[in-house]
Amino acid sequence: MKKVVNSNWTLLIALVITISSCNKAKEEDEGLPFFNSYEFTPEWISPDSPEYTNIHTIPDFSFTNQNGETITKETVDGKIYVANFFFTSCGSICPKMTDNMEILQNKFKNDDAVLLLSHTVAPEIDKVPILKEYAKEKGCISGKWHLLTGDKDALYSIAKKQYFAGDSIGYFGKANDFLHTENFILVDKKERIRGIYNGTLAIEMDRIIEDIITLKKED
Repeated sequence: MKKVVNSNWTLLIALVITISSCNKAKEEDEGLPFFNSYEFTPEWISPDSPEYTNIHTIPDFSFTNQNGETITKETVDGKIYVANFFFTSCGSICPKMTDNMEILQNKFKNDDAVLLLSHTVAPEIDKVPILKEYAKEKGCISGKWHLLTGDKDALYSIAKKQYFAGDSIGYFGKANDFLHTENFILVDKKERIRGIYNGTLAIEMDRIIEDIITLKKED
């Protein structure tokens, strides 16, 4: 029985590696995929495809950063950015995500084409002064890494319905259900989702960095 179980695990691991290798090879040939739904199914869509004009994009938004500045879609227009969702008093996954965002910040701190957006999911607590202090503590670079607060309904709506940050649970759940997700979402210059990553894992930052470099080569 033990040999059978071990054999099954070996086959499963081999299958995962094979799928990952196939996706990687496809990315090298066709670029990064697009993600158009909460299912996070990668889709490779060429510019000459009828579906190209229907690719999901992040809509207009307006939030306030740690410096009291208004951040909108115009702020990220033509930029590549990584978005995530956190709250300053979180003691579980958020500190890991913040540390990993700092890895990305340090890698691209001199690259004006790359931004980071961290949205609070507790705006009733995370007002501008709280975010400003948190930004100072975590070494957030103004203009590079925006810690965002604002209307709770707007934050939760864009998180669940546009970034699909809460996966299917968030997408189909109640609008005001608390959102606690480790997802980092990579968005390209045209506000399209191009990658989903586990923001608690430092090794995933290597993959994001590689994918950002790939996106920078796109027209």
